[in-house]
Amino acid sequence: MAGKMVILQLMFCLILAGPLAAGQVNLVSLQLPSNQQDRSKAATPAEDISGMYSFLKEGEFLQINLDKDGVSGYISRMGELESDRGTFLDHFFTKAAIRGHDVTFTTRQVHGVWFDFKGKFDRGPGKTKSQDGYYVLRGTLTEFTADPEKRVTSRSREVEFKLLAQPDDDEPQAKPKK
Repeated sequence: MAGKMVILQLMFCLILAGPLAAGQVNLVSLQLPSNQQDRSKAATPAEDISGMYSFLKEGEFLQINLDKDGVSGYISRMGELESDRGTFLDHFFTKAAIRGHDVTFTTRQVHGVWFDFKGKFDRGPGKTKSQDGYYVLRGTLTEFTADPEKRVTSRSREVEFKLLAQPDDDEPQAKPKK
């Protein structure tokens, strides 16, 4: 069996060697067809994990949107500074990617704070998307803070964000009361 493989490999090399020596084959053209190259460049998510996830505190959330153009989203959190305490601040993604089960994003700086996340998503305990925790994001969240003198400090922690229940598309919508 091994001898047959060696013979096949030698035959393949000989088939290519003639045209290569004669300058008839351009090695640059020996590439994958363009549609296969595109698929390898743009690794796709294993599943559509779009939706609203819990964030650090009650009432705060993380929104992730997957579409044909890629990943977008934001974190909506309560301000903690004296100037923004009690106000919701939205940190939109500046970079985001989902490849297989790997999730990464970085947010814009708002009032001197921004976030970086690196982790994975998995199926959670929810049986359907209409239950909390159908998907769970687990990973490291780094919070960056810039003081008025532009000195940056960071704090990293392991986090778990659960997909919040979404209405079931098959359930009839409640009719508004008149």
